[in-house]
Amino acid sequence: MLNRASKPFVKLVERYLPDPYIFVLLLTLITLAFAVVIQDQTPLTTIQQWGDGFWGLLTFSMQMFLVLVTGFMLACTPLVKALLERLASLAKSPGSAIVLVTLVSLIASWINWGFGLVVGALFAKALARKVSVDYRLLVASAYSGFIVWHGGLAGSVPLTIATPGHFSEAQIGVVGTGETIFSGFNLLLLAIMFVIIPLVNRLMLPTESESIIVDSAKLKDDAFPSATSERPADKLENSKVLGLLVGFAGLAYLINYFVSGGGLNLNIVNTLFLFLAIVLHGTPRNVLHSLQQAVQGGSGIVIQFPFYAGIMAVMVQSGLAQTMSEWLISFASAESLPVWSFISAGIVNIFVPSGGGQWAVQAPVILPAAAELGAEINRVAMAVAWGDAWTNLIQPFWALPVLAIAGLKAKDIMGFCLVQLIVTGVIISLVLRFV
Repeated sequence: MLNRASKPFVKLVERYLPDPYIFVLLLTLITLAFAVVIQDQTPLTTIQQWGDGFWGLLTFSMQMFLVLVTGFMLACTPLVKALLERLASLAKSPGSAIVLVTLVSLIASWINWGFGLVVGALFAKALARKVSVDYRLLVASAYSGFIVWHGGLAGSVPLTIATPGHFSEAQIGVVGTGETIFSGFNLLLLAIMFVIIPLVNRLMLPTESESIIVDSAKLKDDAFPSATSERPADKLENSKVLGLLVGFAGLAYLINYFVSGGGLNLNIVNTLFLFLAIVLHGTPRNVLHSLQQAVQGGSGIVIQFPFYAGIMAVMVQSGLAQTMSEWLISFASAESLPVWSFISAGIVNIFVPSGGGQWAVQAPVILPAAAELGAEINRVAMAVAWGDAWTNLIQPFWALPVLAIAGLKAKDIMGFCLVQLIVTGVIISLVLRFV
Protein backbone atom coordinates (compact mmCIF):
# COMPACT_ATOMS: atom_id res chain seq x y z
CA MET A 1 0.00 0.00 0.00
CA LEU A 2 0.97 3.65 -0.29
CA ASN A 3 1.74 3.90 3.43
CA ARG A 4 4.74 1.64 2.83
CA ALA A 5 5.68 3.38 -0.41
CA SER A 6 5.61 6.78 1.28
CA LYS A 7 8.00 5.81 4.11
CA PRO A 8 11.24 6.35 2.12
CA PHE A 9 10.01 9.75 0.92
CA VAL A 10 9.06 10.81 4.44
CA LYS A 11 12.44 9.76 5.84
CA LEU A 12 14.30 11.40 2.95
CA VAL A 13 12.54 14.72 3.39
CA GLU A 14 12.76 14.68 7.19
CA ARG A 15 16.52 14.25 6.89
CA TYR A 16 17.42 16.60 4.06
CA LEU A 17 14.73 19.28 3.58
CA PRO A 18 15.88 22.53 5.19
CA ASP A 19 13.79 25.29 6.69
CA PRO A 20 12.04 27.36 3.98
CA TYR A 21 14.28 30.33 4.75
CA ILE A 22 17.36 28.19 4.10
CA PHE A 23 15.61 26.92 0.96
CA VAL A 24 15.22 30.43 -0.44
CA LEU A 25 18.83 31.28 0.36
CA LEU A 26 20.02 28.17 -1.50
CA LEU A 27 17.73 28.95 -4.44
CA THR A 28 19.15 32.46 -4.56
CA LEU A 29 22.72 31.16 -4.86
CA ILE A 30 21.72 28.50 -7.41
CA THR A 31 19.91 31.06 -9.55
CA LEU A 32 22.85 33.46 -9.45
CA ALA A 33 25.23 30.65 -10.42
CA PHE A 34 23.01 29.45 -13.29
CA ALA A 35 22.70 32.97 -14.66
CA VAL A 36 26.47 33.29 -14.74
CA VAL A 37 27.21 29.83 -16.17
CA ILE A 38 24.29 29.33 -18.57
CA GLN A 39 23.50 32.89 -19.64
CA ASP A 40 27.12 34.17 -19.66
CA GLN A 41 26.28 36.97 -17.24
CA THR A 42 29.06 38.51 -15.18
CA PRO A 43 28.76 37.96 -11.43
CA LEU A 44 28.46 41.71 -10.84
CA THR A 45 25.70 42.08 -13.44
CA THR A 46 23.78 39.19 -11.94
CA ILE A 47 24.06 40.57 -8.42
CA GLN A 48 22.94 43.96 -9.73
CA GLN A 49 19.86 42.35 -11.29
CA TRP A 50 19.14 40.54 -8.04
CA GLY A 51 19.50 43.66 -5.89
CA ASP A 52 17.47 45.86 -8.25
CA GLY A 53 14.62 43.35 -8.21
CA PHE A 54 14.73 42.64 -4.47
CA TRP A 55 11.94 45.10 -3.65
CA GLY A 56 10.14 44.76 -6.95
CA LEU A 57 7.15 42.86 -5.62
CA LEU A 58 6.18 44.97 -2.62
CA THR A 59 2.65 45.61 -3.89
CA PHE A 60 2.13 41.99 -4.81
CA SER A 61 3.72 40.88 -1.52
CA MET A 62 1.25 43.01 0.41
CA GLN A 63 -1.63 41.60 -1.63
CA MET A 64 -0.45 38.05 -0.91
CA PHE A 65 0.05 38.86 2.75
CA LEU A 66 -3.48 40.27 2.93
CA VAL A 67 -4.90 37.18 1.22
CA LEU A 68 -3.42 35.15 4.06
CA VAL A 69 -4.37 37.63 6.79
CA THR A 70 -7.96 38.20 5.64
CA GLY A 71 -8.41 34.48 4.97
CA PHE A 72 -7.14 33.71 8.48
CA MET A 73 -9.41 36.35 10.03
CA LEU A 74 -12.44 34.93 8.22
CA ALA A 75 -11.52 31.35 9.13
CA CYS A 76 -11.22 32.37 12.79
CA THR A 77 -14.72 33.83 13.02
CA PRO A 78 -17.05 32.07 15.48
CA LEU A 79 -19.32 30.96 12.63
CA VAL A 80 -16.57 29.28 10.62
CA LYS A 81 -14.94 27.76 13.71
CA ALA A 82 -18.25 26.36 14.87
CA LEU A 83 -18.84 24.87 11.43
CA LEU A 84 -15.37 23.27 11.45
CA GLU A 85 -15.98 21.82 14.92
CA ARG A 86 -19.28 20.33 13.79
CA LEU A 87 -17.66 18.87 10.70
CA ALA A 88 -14.84 17.45 12.83
CA SER A 89 -17.37 15.52 14.87
CA LEU A 90 -18.22 13.53 11.73
CA ALA A 91 -14.79 11.85 11.79
CA LYS A 92 -15.02 8.55 13.67
CA SER A 93 -11.67 7.01 12.65
CA PRO A 94 -8.19 8.10 11.49
CA GLY A 95 -9.07 7.25 7.89
CA SER A 96 -12.25 9.31 7.88
CA ALA A 97 -10.35 12.22 9.44
CA ILE A 98 -7.79 12.16 6.60
CA VAL A 99 -10.49 12.05 3.91
CA LEU A 100 -12.57 14.76 5.57
CA VAL A 101 -9.72 17.25 6.04
CA THR A 102 -8.66 16.74 2.42
CA LEU A 103 -12.14 17.39 1.05
CA VAL A 104 -12.66 20.51 3.18
CA SER A 105 -9.25 21.83 2.14
CA LEU A 106 -9.99 21.17 -1.54
CA ILE A 107 -13.30 23.04 -1.37
CA ALA A 108 -11.85 25.98 0.57
CA SER A 109 -8.78 26.24 -1.70
CA TRP A 110 -11.01 26.23 -4.79
CA ILE A 111 -12.81 29.25 -3.32
CA ASN A 112 -9.62 31.09 -2.37
CA TRP A 113 -6.08 29.90 -1.74
CA GLY A 114 -5.53 31.92 1.46
CA PHE A 115 -8.85 30.78 2.87
CA GLY A 116 -8.02 27.19 1.93
CA LEU A 117 -4.64 27.21 3.64
CA VAL A 118 -6.01 28.61 6.87
CA VAL A 119 -9.23 26.57 6.98
CA GLY A 120 -7.29 23.40 6.21
CA ALA A 121 -4.84 23.99 9.05
CA LEU A 122 -7.51 24.96 11.57
CA PHE A 123 -9.66 21.99 10.60
CA ALA A 124 -6.68 19.64 10.96
CA LYS A 125 -6.22 20.89 14.53
CA ALA A 126 -9.93 20.45 15.25
CA LEU A 127 -9.83 16.88 13.95
CA ALA A 128 -6.67 16.06 15.92
CA ARG A 129 -8.48 17.10 19.10
CA LYS A 130 -11.20 14.51 18.43
CA VAL A 131 -9.45 11.61 16.65
CA SER A 132 -6.11 9.92 17.30
CA VAL A 133 -4.52 10.20 13.87
CA ASP A 134 -1.01 10.72 12.53
CA TYR A 135 -0.68 14.49 12.84
CA ARG A 136 1.94 14.80 10.08
CA LEU A 137 -0.29 13.17 7.47
CA LEU A 138 -3.32 15.08 8.75
CA VAL A 139 -1.59 18.42 8.16
CA ALA A 140 -0.08 17.21 4.87
CA SER A 141 -3.59 16.25 3.74
CA ALA A 142 -4.84 19.71 4.68
CA TYR A 143 -2.06 21.24 2.59
CA SER A 144 -2.55 18.89 -0.37
CA GLY A 145 -5.91 20.48 -1.16
CA PHE A 146 -3.96 23.60 -2.13
CA ILE A 147 -3.17 22.02 -5.50
CA VAL A 148 -6.57 23.03 -6.94
CA TRP A 149 -6.34 26.74 -6.13
CA HIS A 150 -5.08 27.88 -9.52
CA GLY A 151 -7.95 26.09 -11.23
CA GLY A 152 -10.39 27.78 -8.85
CA LEU A 153 -12.15 31.09 -8.38
CA ALA A 154 -9.03 33.02 -7.33
CA GLY A 155 -6.59 31.61 -9.92
CA SER A 156 -4.05 34.31 -10.83
CA VAL A 157 -3.50 33.31 -14.46
CA PRO A 158 -7.15 32.90 -15.53
CA LEU A 159 -8.18 36.06 -13.67
CA THR A 160 -5.30 38.00 -15.24
CA ILE A 161 -6.12 37.10 -18.85
CA ALA A 162 -9.81 37.72 -18.16
CA THR A 163 -9.05 41.31 -17.15
CA PRO A 164 -9.21 43.98 -19.91
CA GLY A 165 -5.87 45.70 -20.33
CA HIS A 166 -3.74 42.75 -19.19
CA PHE A 167 -0.17 42.76 -20.48
CA SER A 168 -0.80 40.02 -23.09
CA GLU A 169 -4.05 41.41 -24.46
CA ALA A 170 -2.44 42.47 -27.75
CA GLN A 171 -1.43 38.84 -28.37
CA ILE A 172 -4.43 36.84 -27.13
CA GLY A 173 -7.16 39.35 -26.33
CA VAL A 174 -9.34 38.89 -23.26
CA VAL A 175 -9.93 35.23 -22.41
CA GLY A 176 -13.05 34.82 -20.27
CA THR A 177 -13.22 32.49 -17.28
CA GLY A 178 -15.73 30.37 -19.20
CA GLU A 179 -12.80 29.21 -21.34
CA THR A 180 -10.42 28.67 -18.41
CA ILE A 181 -11.80 28.19 -14.89
CA PHE A 182 -15.16 26.85 -16.09
CA SER A 183 -13.90 25.03 -19.18
CA GLY A 184 -14.69 21.34 -19.56
CA PHE A 185 -11.13 20.07 -19.18
CA ASN A 186 -10.50 22.22 -16.09
CA LEU A 187 -13.72 21.07 -14.42
CA LEU A 188 -12.78 17.46 -15.23
CA LEU A 189 -9.34 17.97 -13.65
CA LEU A 190 -10.97 19.39 -10.53
CA ALA A 191 -13.40 16.47 -10.32
CA ILE A 192 -10.54 13.96 -10.62
CA MET A 193 -8.51 15.77 -7.94
CA PHE A 194 -11.48 15.68 -5.57
CA VAL A 195 -11.50 11.89 -5.90
CA ILE A 196 -7.83 10.97 -6.21
CA ILE A 197 -6.24 13.23 -3.58
CA PRO A 198 -8.39 12.06 -0.64
CA LEU A 199 -7.89 8.46 -1.77
CA VAL A 200 -4.10 8.77 -1.98
CA ASN A 201 -3.93 10.49 1.41
CA ARG A 202 -6.04 7.74 2.94
CA LEU A 203 -3.80 5.04 1.46
CA MET A 204 -0.71 6.72 2.96
CA LEU A 205 -2.10 6.45 6.51
CA PRO A 206 0.60 4.89 8.74
CA THR A 207 -0.19 2.02 11.03
CA GLU A 208 -1.18 2.84 14.60
CA SER A 209 2.27 1.89 15.90
CA GLU A 210 4.00 4.17 13.38
CA SER A 211 1.65 7.13 13.77
CA ILE A 212 2.73 10.30 15.54
CA ILE A 213 -0.12 11.48 17.73
CA VAL A 214 -0.20 14.97 19.25
CA ASP A 215 -1.68 15.63 22.69
CA SER A 216 -5.03 17.31 22.05
CA ALA A 217 -4.39 19.69 24.97
CA LYS A 218 -1.55 21.26 22.98
CA LEU A 219 -3.83 22.02 20.06
CA LYS A 220 -6.26 24.36 21.77
CA ASP A 221 -6.84 27.65 19.96
CA ASP A 222 -6.30 30.93 21.74
CA ALA A 223 -9.52 32.20 23.28
CA PHE A 224 -10.85 35.57 22.29
CA PRO A 225 -10.35 38.27 24.93
CA SER A 226 -13.26 38.80 27.27
CA ALA A 227 -15.24 41.97 26.82
CA THR A 228 -14.62 44.83 29.26
CA SER A 229 -16.41 48.13 29.58
CA GLU A 230 -14.43 50.12 32.15
CA ARG A 231 -13.54 52.97 29.78
CA PRO A 232 -15.36 54.66 26.91
CA ALA A 233 -12.58 53.33 24.65
CA ASP A 234 -13.38 49.78 25.78
CA LYS A 235 -17.01 50.29 24.88
CA LEU A 236 -16.00 51.33 21.37
CA GLU A 237 -13.71 48.30 20.99
CA ASN A 238 -16.53 46.01 22.08
CA SER A 239 -19.21 47.78 20.06
CA LYS A 240 -20.99 45.46 17.65
CA VAL A 241 -22.80 48.43 16.14
CA LEU A 242 -19.56 50.10 15.07
CA GLY A 243 -18.17 46.93 13.51
CA LEU A 244 -21.39 45.97 11.76
CA LEU A 245 -21.95 49.44 10.27
CA VAL A 246 -18.51 49.50 8.70
CA GLY A 247 -18.69 45.83 7.71
CA PHE A 248 -22.03 46.16 5.95
CA ALA A 249 -20.85 49.35 4.25
CA GLY A 250 -17.97 47.37 2.76
CA LEU A 251 -20.28 44.56 1.66
CA ALA A 252 -22.64 47.12 0.09
CA TYR A 253 -19.73 48.44 -1.95
CA LEU A 254 -18.95 44.92 -3.16
CA ILE A 255 -22.56 44.20 -4.10
CA ASN A 256 -22.64 47.39 -6.16
CA TYR A 257 -19.27 46.44 -7.70
CA PHE A 258 -20.50 43.04 -8.88
CA VAL A 259 -23.90 44.36 -9.99
CA SER A 260 -22.05 46.93 -12.10
CA GLY A 261 -20.21 44.12 -13.88
CA GLY A 262 -16.99 44.00 -11.87
CA GLY A 263 -14.96 40.81 -11.86
CA LEU A 264 -12.76 38.98 -9.38
CA ASN A 265 -9.21 40.14 -8.74
CA LEU A 266 -6.87 40.05 -5.77
CA ASN A 267 -8.00 43.37 -4.34
CA ILE A 268 -11.68 42.44 -4.55
CA VAL A 269 -11.05 39.03 -2.96
CA ASN A 270 -9.19 40.69 -0.08
CA THR A 271 -11.95 43.27 0.31
CA LEU A 272 -14.60 40.56 0.41
CA PHE A 273 -12.77 38.48 3.02
CA LEU A 274 -11.93 41.51 5.17
CA PHE A 275 -15.48 42.85 5.42
CA LEU A 276 -16.98 39.39 5.90
CA ALA A 277 -14.54 38.90 8.78
CA ILE A 278 -15.50 42.29 10.26
CA VAL A 279 -19.20 41.40 10.13
CA LEU A 280 -18.83 37.85 11.44
CA HIS A 281 -16.45 38.79 14.26
CA GLY A 282 -18.94 41.36 15.50
CA THR A 283 -16.68 43.58 17.57
CA PRO A 284 -13.50 45.48 16.65
CA ARG A 285 -11.74 43.80 19.59
CA ASN A 286 -12.29 40.33 18.11
CA VAL A 287 -11.17 41.54 14.68
CA LEU A 288 -7.93 42.88 16.16
CA HIS A 289 -7.33 39.68 18.11
CA SER A 290 -7.71 37.55 14.97
CA LEU A 291 -5.43 39.98 13.13
CA GLN A 292 -2.68 39.50 15.71
CA GLN A 293 -2.88 35.73 15.24
CA ALA A 294 -2.93 36.06 11.45
CA VAL A 295 0.16 38.25 11.28
CA GLN A 296 2.24 35.63 13.09
CA GLY A 297 1.48 33.08 10.38
CA GLY A 298 2.49 35.51 7.63
CA SER A 299 6.00 36.28 8.86
CA GLY A 300 7.51 33.95 6.27
CA ILE A 301 5.91 35.89 3.43
CA VAL A 302 7.29 39.17 4.76
CA ILE A 303 10.91 38.01 4.96
CA GLN A 304 11.05 35.56 2.05
CA PHE A 305 9.08 37.26 -0.71
CA PRO A 306 11.80 39.90 -1.35
CA PHE A 307 14.27 37.07 -1.97
CA TYR A 308 11.87 35.48 -4.44
CA ALA A 309 11.43 38.87 -6.10
CA GLY A 310 15.21 39.03 -6.52
CA ILE A 311 15.28 35.49 -7.91
CA MET A 312 12.50 36.35 -10.33
CA ALA A 313 14.36 39.46 -11.50
CA VAL A 314 17.49 37.42 -12.26
CA MET A 315 15.43 34.72 -14.00
CA VAL A 316 13.76 37.30 -16.27
CA GLN A 317 16.54 39.82 -16.88
CA SER A 318 19.29 37.27 -17.46
CA GLY A 319 17.07 35.27 -19.82
CA LEU A 320 17.37 32.16 -17.65
CA ALA A 321 13.60 31.64 -17.38
CA GLN A 322 13.23 32.00 -21.14
CA THR A 323 16.06 29.55 -21.77
CA MET A 324 14.50 26.98 -19.46
CA SER A 325 11.05 27.35 -20.98
CA GLU A 326 12.28 27.39 -24.58
CA TRP A 327 14.27 24.22 -24.05
CA LEU A 328 11.30 22.39 -22.59
CA ILE A 329 8.92 23.38 -25.38
CA SER A 330 11.44 23.09 -28.23
CA PHE A 331 10.23 19.57 -29.01
CA ALA A 332 6.51 20.27 -28.50
CA SER A 333 3.58 19.99 -30.89
CA ALA A 334 0.20 21.72 -30.73
CA GLU A 335 -1.18 18.72 -28.84
CA SER A 336 1.75 18.27 -26.45
CA LEU A 337 2.50 21.96 -25.77
CA PRO A 338 0.08 22.12 -22.80
CA VAL A 339 1.90 19.20 -21.15
CA TRP A 340 5.34 20.73 -21.65
CA SER A 341 4.01 24.09 -20.51
CA PHE A 342 2.70 22.37 -17.38
CA ILE A 343 6.07 20.73 -16.68
CA SER A 344 8.05 23.90 -17.38
CA ALA A 345 5.72 25.89 -15.12
CA GLY A 346 6.26 23.32 -12.37
CA ILE A 347 10.03 23.72 -12.62
CA VAL A 348 9.96 27.52 -12.85
CA ASN A 349 7.59 27.61 -9.85
CA ILE A 350 10.35 26.22 -7.65
CA PHE A 351 12.29 29.42 -8.34
CA VAL A 352 9.35 31.83 -8.75
CA PRO A 353 6.59 30.70 -6.35
CA SER A 354 4.05 33.27 -7.50
CA GLY A 355 1.25 32.50 -9.93
CA GLY A 356 1.03 36.06 -11.20
CA GLY A 357 4.79 36.49 -11.29
CA GLN A 358 5.26 33.18 -13.05
CA TRP A 359 2.79 34.12 -15.79
CA ALA A 360 4.78 37.32 -16.35
CA VAL A 361 7.89 35.16 -16.75
CA GLN A 362 6.45 32.46 -19.00
CA ALA A 363 3.80 34.24 -21.07
CA PRO A 364 6.37 35.90 -23.39
CA VAL A 365 7.66 32.41 -24.25
CA ILE A 366 4.55 30.23 -24.07
CA LEU A 367 2.15 32.47 -26.00
CA PRO A 368 4.28 32.91 -29.15
CA ALA A 369 4.94 29.16 -29.15
CA ALA A 370 1.21 28.46 -28.87
CA ALA A 371 0.48 30.86 -31.74
CA GLU A 372 3.16 29.29 -33.94
CA LEU A 373 2.05 25.73 -33.22
CA GLY A 374 -1.68 26.51 -33.34
CA ALA A 375 -2.27 25.31 -29.77
CA GLU A 376 -5.32 26.34 -27.74
CA ILE A 377 -4.44 29.47 -25.77
CA ASN A 378 -6.86 28.76 -22.94
CA ARG A 379 -5.51 25.24 -22.45
CA VAL A 380 -1.90 26.40 -22.51
CA ALA A 381 -2.64 29.18 -20.02
CA MET A 382 -4.35 26.75 -17.64
CA ALA A 383 -1.47 24.31 -18.08
CA VAL A 384 0.85 27.00 -16.71
CA ALA A 385 -1.63 27.63 -13.89
CA TRP A 386 -1.78 23.94 -12.94
CA GLY A 387 2.01 23.65 -13.18
CA ASP A 388 2.36 26.50 -10.73
CA ALA A 389 -0.08 24.85 -8.31
CA TRP A 390 1.43 21.38 -8.82
CA THR A 391 4.93 21.95 -7.46
CA ASN A 392 3.60 24.02 -4.58
CA LEU A 393 3.22 20.57 -3.03
CA ILE A 394 7.00 20.50 -2.52
CA GLN A 395 7.68 24.27 -2.49
CA PRO A 396 7.71 24.96 1.27
CA PHE A 397 7.08 28.69 0.83
CA TRP A 398 3.29 28.41 0.58
CA ALA A 399 3.18 25.79 3.33
CA LEU A 400 4.45 28.36 5.84
CA PRO A 401 0.99 29.55 6.98
CA VAL A 402 -0.25 25.97 7.42
CA LEU A 403 2.88 24.96 9.33
CA ALA A 404 2.72 28.06 11.52
CA ILE A 405 -0.88 27.32 12.52
CA ALA A 406 -0.29 23.58 12.95
CA GLY A 407 3.01 23.97 14.81
CA LEU A 408 5.03 21.72 12.48
CA LYS A 409 8.07 22.09 10.23
CA ALA A 410 8.21 21.60 6.46
CA LYS A 411 10.15 18.34 6.82
CA ASP A 412 7.24 16.85 8.78
CA ILE A 413 4.80 16.92 5.84
CA MET A 414 6.79 17.15 2.61
CA GLY A 415 7.45 13.42 2.33
CA PHE A 416 3.72 12.78 2.01
CA CYS A 417 3.39 15.74 -0.36
CA LEU A 418 6.09 14.26 -2.59
CA VAL A 419 3.92 11.18 -3.15
CA GLN A 420 1.01 13.45 -4.06
CA LEU A 421 3.27 15.34 -6.46
CA ILE A 422 4.07 12.17 -8.40
CA VAL A 423 0.46 10.92 -8.57
CA THR A 424 -1.13 14.26 -9.50
CA GLY A 425 1.61 15.10 -12.00
CA VAL A 426 0.80 12.01 -14.04
CA ILE A 427 -2.95 12.64 -13.93
CA ILE A 428 -2.77 16.32 -14.88
CA SER A 429 -0.40 15.57 -17.77
CA LEU A 430 -2.75 12.91 -19.16
CA VAL A 431 -5.80 15.17 -18.99
CA LEU A 432 -3.98 18.10 -20.63
CA ARG A 433 -2.70 15.84 -23.40
CA PHE A 434 -5.70 13.68 -24.24
CA VAL A 435 -8.92 15.36 -23.03
